[in-house]
Parts: sequence; structure tokens; C-alpha cells
Amino acid sequence: MPPSGKYPVTPDGRYFVVDGRLWRTSNPHLAPEVRQALVERLMRARRQVGVAKKAGDADAERSARADVDDAKRGLGERGPVWWTDGAPDYNRHMAKNTPYADWFAALPAGGV
Repeated sequence: MPPSGKYPVTPDGRYFVVDGRLWRTSNPHLAPEVRQALVERLMRARRQVGVAKKAGDADAERSARADVDDAKRGLGERGPVWWTDGAPDYNRHMAKNTPYADWFAALPAGGV
């Protein structure tokens, strides 16, 4: 999902930063209706994870987590990268250990 503005986004728009870690943004080239359907699917799957955990149903939780993963892959947040310039994926890397280190260090208060 695209960041809400609460977290800094890398200059190339590929990642947002939470607690110093890079997280891949959604594919900005998705049609709005496709993005909305995938976000709704993701939110539904996340709710199902919570219900399954609360019920202690490991099979349902596993299934719901697979649904979360499928939706995130559809959004471009996991799986193959959505950009086409051949740049590597730094998803889940600490920003300070990537080519974004200088940008991150220059953020107010050392980033978020």
C-alpha cells in the first residue's frame, strides 16, 4: 500500500521508511480500481488473520496469511519488483545499509 504521508518516502518512490527499515511501496502503475480491490482483499485477509489467531485456528491463520501474501504480491509490495530499470530490491533492509543511507541520514532527526 502507498504510504499515508506519515513515513518518509525515498526520492525514487520505491520505498517508505519505518523505524529505519525500507518497505516497498505499492506499484504506482496499477489502475485505481485494481489497487482498490487488492487493498480491500489485503484488509480482509489481515482481519481473517486476527480472527484465526484469536480462535487458535492454525490452519485458518496459515490460509489467511497466504491471502495477505497474495494481495501484497498483487500490489507489488512483495515478489518481483515493479520497476524496470534493473535496480536491486532493498525491501526490508535497514536504510543506513543501502544506497539510500545519505538520503536517510539527512532526514530530520535521522529519519523515522
